[in-house]
Amino acid sequence: MRVVGIPRTGAQRRHKRHLRVRNKIAGTAERPRLVVFRSLKHIYAQLVDDSQQRTIATVSDLGIEAGKKGERAAQVGKLIAERAKTAGITRVVFDRAGYRYHGRIKAVADGAREGGLEF
Repeated sequence: MRVVGIPRTGAQRRHKRHLRVRNKIAGTAERPRLVVFRSLKHIYAQLVDDSQQRTIATVSDLGIEAGKKGERAAQVGKLIAERAKTAGITRVVFDRAGYRYHGRIKAVADGAREGGLEF
């Protein structure tokens, strides 16, 4: 999504915030970036190695049936922590992708911490 001039929609404003965050953080092979994407119904998390430009692991709440959205987000955090451990990763950089660190985004981060990831 390319922003020319003043961002008008909410998605354009979030994209601009995301770019501002991305200028400050980057994932490496030993400490990848944990990216969170939130849609109205679902939440997704990825581990990204920016130095090699590849995705290490990805998790979504599409297979999780029970619970409210916040509970499913916490489970996504635990699942991404499990997949990171199988890949030999214990430390990550958290990328909130322009969203406020609140609600489901915070639930993913807390779930990942409970799963054993270190931010």
